[in-house]
Amino acid sequence: MRFNGHGVWAIYRFEMARSLRTLWQSLVTPVITTSLYFVVFGGAIGSRMTEVDGVPYGAFIVPGLIMLSLFTQSIFNASFGIYFPKFTGTIYEILSAPVSSLEIVLAYVGAAATKSAVLGLIILATAALFVPLHILHPFWMLAFLILISTTFALFGFIIGVWAQNFEQLQLVPMLIVTPLTFLGGAFYSIEMLPEGWRTVALFNPVVYLISGFRWAFYGVGDVSVQASLLATLGFFFACLAAVGWIFKTGYRLKN
Repeated sequence: MRFNGHGVWAIYRFEMARSLRTLWQSLVTPVITTSLYFVVFGGAIGSRMTEVDGVPYGAFIVPGLIMLSLFTQSIFNASFGIYFPKFTGTIYEILSAPVSSLEIVLAYVGAAATKSAVLGLIILATAALFVPLHILHPFWMLAFLILISTTFALFGFIIGVWAQNFEQLQLVPMLIVTPLTFLGGAFYSIEMLPEGWRTVALFNPVVYLISGFRWAFYGVGDVSVQASLLATLGFFFACLAAVGWIFKTGYRLKN
């Protein structure tokens, strides 16, 4: 079967247009939330904790703030994007259209990853209004940004297929991803933890994602950048394999 670029573009454009219709929720709300984080964490805690690993505390939390929004928005955009056709029944029209499973994933995941990456850059620009920023490795910053957006969009796609109601869409992001992010060094270095808790923290996969992204900014991280990259790629391929299994078996898509 030839690659159906028109089909991919049609789904992708529809998903992007949906975000424009909810511009306040998609962009403005996360920016306001980021500003509040800087007021609370940067102002209240930053006045008592001036530097972490040689980086001013206000600048240190920027990668963690971006990752916090990136994780939740990637999951939400992708999960809602595929769940809504299931909810309305239009998923059967998509499955019967001359669009392959790969093309469906490209469209939905691509749109979700695009929205999340743009949001990450907007939060980065917002952060620059509060603290001076210097990105040591801009190429790797963009690489981690795109890879993590795509990976969590794939993860969100899986959640959207699995979910059977709107409450389940929020279950994994609220009860698993957000707590792991706060415990994963988003606002502190795990080196500040007692030795026992530091060992426990290394079993949190989010630590590796945030650490790699922070290394791209300041050249410092809780783990090596190689470990961060391997962990991110491992999660990406695991999600890709799960999506492939979903389309192969028709799990909660065709039944």
